Amino acid sequence: MDKITNVSVIGAGAWGTTIANHLANKNYPVSIWAFEKEVVLNINNKRENSVYLPQIKLSKKIKAFFDIEETVKNADVIVIAIPTKHLRKCLENNNFAFNKKTIFLSLTKGIEKNTFKRPSEIISETKNTKKICALSGPNLSLEIAKGLPAATVIASANIEDAKKLQEIFSSSNFRVYTSDDIIGVEIGGALKNVIAIAAGISDGLKLGNNAKSGLIVRGIKEITRLGVKIGANKETFFGLSGIGDLITTCQSDLSRNHFVGYEIAKGKKLKDILSRMKAIPEGVETTLSAFELSKKLGVEMPITNEIHSVLFEDKNPKDAIINLMTRPYKNEN
Repeated sequence: MDKITNVSVIGAGAWGTTIANHLANKNYPVSIWAFEKEVVLNINNKRENSVYLPQIKLSKKIKAFFDIEETVKNADVIVIAIPTKHLRKCLENNNFAFNKKTIFLSLTKGIEKNTFKRPSEIISETKNTKKICALSGPNLSLEIAKGLPAATVIASANIEDAKKLQEIFSSSNFRVYTSDDIIGVEIGGALKNVIAIAAGISDGLKLGNNAKSGLIVRGIKEITRLGVKIGANKETFFGLSGIGDLITTCQSDLSRNHFVGYEIAKGKKLKDILSRMKAIPEGVETTLSAFELSKKLGVEMPITNEIHSVLFEDKNPKDAIINLMTRPYKNEN
């Protein structure tokens, strides 16, 4: 196994910063790129990212840059932590060099609008590489940044690349599993954010635990239907990157997507909610992509359809709940 010594992270949001700090705490020198100069200065001078990950002390082994080419110089692993809506443009506009053995790891969770591409596919197209992995699981950044125990999955079509990253990312408080189903891992990570918006609406309307449990279970059903249709392994959706991530995101107040749904239920308009949020809730644009993709492929996704109507057609959330509850009767499976 080739020795991995240098890691670069493109994207200094909460999750990118958390992963950078996790690796730095394992004594890997980490360089991280931030779009905002304020964040670069904050990390280098104050050892914190007060914009996206406040009150977490960062390792001295992290060095922040405002230039991507400088960030990824000599990198053995390039971690991508850019929101889906900005990913293609960021990678196309920054034509940085990298070694042919360099492994890319996507932390991004979403589906690109219009093309329906997954993050790993966007990376492959823009950087002409097949050495790509994706990390996904029930991983709230603040909990991991605080050192609380968590588990995750690193997936790749090349399982040896996933195993290399498993070795460097695993620790006593971060257990990493591997998978060769990168499609399933990415689809689970993307679509759980749509169901999390629904869960936030459920909590905002005070519909109770029974309703939210129903949403989670029926949510994983429709996520699985779409994933299997495009080539994923059904079993993947009953693991960490599927039902595991879905439960965490639907249950936690730390979830940005849950927050969006909760505020919608309180009568707030989507544009007003988003204007107040510093970080991007990926589930909003993923709802658009999933809605269009399900229509194209003929996959039934009733929860996604209703969330699309609530977010983009100004449908009353209470009417959406009634529609879901009064659909034609069916056998569960």
